[in-house]
Amino acid sequence: MRSGTTLLAYADRLGGDIPRLRALIGAPLRDFAGVHLLPFFTPFDGDDAGFDPVDHSAVDPRLGTWDDVRAIEGEVMADLIVNHVSAYSAEFVDWLAHGSRSAHDGMFLTFDTVFPNGATAAEITAFYRPRPGLPFTAYRGLDGSRHLVWTTFMPSQVDLDIAHPAAHAYFDRVLAALRDGGVTTVRLDAVGYAVKTPGTDSFMTEHTLAFVAEIAARVRAAGMRVLVEVHAHYTQQLAIAPLVDLVYDFALAPLLLHGFVTGDPSRLDHWMGIRPDNALVVLDTHDGIGIIDAGPSGGLPGLIDESEMAAIFASAAIATGGHSTIASVVPTWASMPHQINATFFSAMGQDARRYVTARAVQFFVPGEPQVYYVGLLAGVDDVELFARTGQGRDVNRHVYDDTEFAAALEGEVAQAILGLVRLRSSHPAFDGDFAHTVVGGSLTLRWTAAGASATLTADFSESGAAPVITLVDGEGTTVLDTPAAIAAFRRQ
Repeated sequence: MRSGTTLLAYADRLGGDIPRLRALIGAPLRDFAGVHLLPFFTPFDGDDAGFDPVDHSAVDPRLGTWDDVRAIEGEVMADLIVNHVSAYSAEFVDWLAHGSRSAHDGMFLTFDTVFPNGATAAEITAFYRPRPGLPFTAYRGLDGSRHLVWTTFMPSQVDLDIAHPAAHAYFDRVLAALRDGGVTTVRLDAVGYAVKTPGTDSFMTEHTLAFVAEIAARVRAAGMRVLVEVHAHYTQQLAIAPLVDLVYDFALAPLLLHGFVTGDPSRLDHWMGIRPDNALVVLDTHDGIGIIDAGPSGGLPGLIDESEMAAIFASAAIATGGHSTIASVVPTWASMPHQINATFFSAMGQDARRYVTARAVQFFVPGEPQVYYVGLLAGVDDVELFARTGQGRDVNRHVYDDTEFAAALEGEVAQAILGLVRLRSSHPAFDGDFAHTVVGGSLTLRWTAAGASATLTADFSESGAAPVITLVDGEGTTVLDTPAAIAAFRRQ
């Protein structure tokens, strides 16, 4: 189970461009085994921070070239955005201009494609959408034709008809560009929304799972690993895990927050017993902190209930002075947000002890750890950026200049996380067997291999101690019981 840890970052917000981010990974961040480059396609700064590509197969020249991506050593992850493209893409513009004569006719999903015989209000409003309002935008063709196009996320993000050959050809073109550009793992972004099936909420249905298997086969045929990104009921992650190489463990973060709110880590202990091992283990990403991932859905009980979800949101609101409530979005028909828009450090009240404890748990559970750049640097909410853009997720998408980055990296928390990165990638115990126990407010995670062990004791009580890591191997016994001691860890 031993594996390297990847960094998750925007090149423009950490380093400034791809060559400079590569330099950071090669020097001060050399303990990382690679990087997930968040969208660097043309343009990287569109309406949705690159998740609305005009040209999904091209590197934005302001950030670098494919040669710069190929020059990155180790793991390189990148996104295949399967649900949509930009309304300014050449394909969509050509379709609006030429209609049925366009080579891209049929590539985009319209109201009529899904409802050829019309639909009732009940059928239309049954669809799950993570934004307020209905998922359609009116577009007009050059010939005056009117089209009601599916736009699940934003009006400028037009949905693809993933069943149409034109969309298949588009996916294959993008995958070829990613493969040739040195990408080793492809993340399927927004795949949970890609299949629209009347009579259902169209989110992670059996038809979606079939599409996941289909697109995963395309990625593997191109020679890359497959990571699926889905914020949904935890049973969906269990269903997807056998179909792909990696799934996110999005339930870990809300369960950690629940443990600290209640002082009871037993829900974490339960999750350790059922979670998939082929998980990318994260606490935070470029999106909000998903609370829905641990909650109930569609009549299925969650790992926590709705009142416990509400308590986590309330705790984050107190920790952020009410700002997380302002920044977080309540989808249509929902009673509360699905995600907390805040940095993980801010959501934990900037409590360094508890934050390092949470990170230690992240590095001790099975899977492949990944650390978001803002989380690595113990970043706090960027309220100024949010005020400028009005996008709630921008509170957790800070732009670091070189001076600010260098200062943050020398901080106690960042250095402790780097120590955990080194520990996870080098200690032989992580090649062995994993066990977990809870006694009162204390969670113990333990790895054992021949002649080696690594044990974490994490205290969730309000006045608890710092995490304690006990290492046994051929060099003897080492106890790391302070953030400074964890930061100093280096294995010969």
